Amino acid sequence: MNKYNFRTLIIFFLATSILFSFSWKVIAEDEKTNVYQQLNMFGEVYERVRREYVEEVSDKELIEAAIEGMLQSLDPHSSFMNEDTFKDMQVQTKGEFGGLGIEVSMEDGFVKVVSPIDDTPAFEAGVEAGDFIIEIDGESVYGMSLGDAVDKMRGKINTEITIKISRGELEPFDIVIVRDRIKVQSVRARREGNAAYLRITSFNEKTESGLIKNMDNLVKEIGADITGVILDLRNNPGGLLNQAIAVSDAFLERGEIVSTRGRKKKGSAKI
Repeated sequence: MNKYNFRTLIIFFLATSILFSFSWKVIAEDEKTNVYQQLNMFGEVYERVRREYVEEVSDKELIEAAIEGMLQSLDPHSSFMNEDTFKDMQVQTKGEFGGLGIEVSMEDGFVKVVSPIDDTPAFEAGVEAGDFIIEIDGESVYGMSLGDAVDKMRGKINTEITIKISRGELEPFDIVIVRDRIKVQSVRARREGNAAYLRITSFNEKTESGLIKNMDNLVKEIGADITGVILDLRNNPGGLLNQAIAVSDAFLERGEIVSTRGRKKKGSAKI
């Protein structure tokens, strides 16, 4: 290769490198500009809603609703808990709280029953998993936050509440429930032949101790003839991860129980 061709090749590579660097810079700047445009649009919408919505809305309500909407759009398991919601979650996972006795989520603007808790007012009144609560005491829940709906369903013990239920293709119907103190017995057990039957209705702070106590009683009752264990998790809405791990650990001798992996390696963990 002569000097002329070699020099031309170097110039070509330099020009290409500069061009690619410039292109990536333009793309990065375009992406940044696009983000700023989207944020500006959000700010404009936020200001207009705050100033002109038919009812006065607080800044806190708007910002929390925006965060909640952003997370709900990702997947069904992402949600935002403000201070009040977090306190409610802490109360529920302690295994005792006041209310109707249902685990709920928000779906399509309405309150969805994840699971009624056994032997609670809601369970005895016939509320079923998958039901949608569309009204509370005659007021539509559409547009309410989950926290607001839960607050309306909770109240003093021995007071009545009327909820309107939408269930499949049936016409919506009312159910009257008397509020009570809800004590969650998360583990129920019985003997099924020579097998131990254990139903875990939720994972709260008392699940591990309840499991060990009931399992010990069944082992003593059945004795050496025990053939196995039936672990019933139907309609279990979840709860504390450490309790779910403890239940798994009670039956497993070795191996990884659960792992979490994030985009970055330092966000990963194995248990």
